[in-house]
Amino acid sequence: MPKDKFEDALNKLEKIVSKLEEGDIPLEESLKLYEEGIRLSRFCNQKLDEAEKRVEILMKGKEGTLKPQPFDPSINSGQAPSINSGQAPSMNSGQNSSDEDE
Repeated sequence: MPKDKFEDALNKLEKIVSKLEEGDIPLEESLKLYEEGIRLSRFCNQKLDEAEKRVEILMKGKEGTLKPQPFDPSINSGQAPSINSGQAPSMNSGQNSSDEDE
């Protein structure tokens, strides 16, 4: 499945899950669909792992310049950053007060 996209594989996986949940297919076909679903699931997980490794977060340094930092999912403990402030969480970490003094 090297040419397939993540989105295509995910759509196929969702269709397989729907068919299996209906339960109106013979056992042999169910097993084939299950095997295909496992293969697609592994492919999707691999693509997500690759994407996670490529993600970098821009952090604001003391000089006010943005510097790339590696993404560490354990920092947020699986929680999405707040979008209420309109800025990345790291940009509100007290950096603004020192920027105003300069």
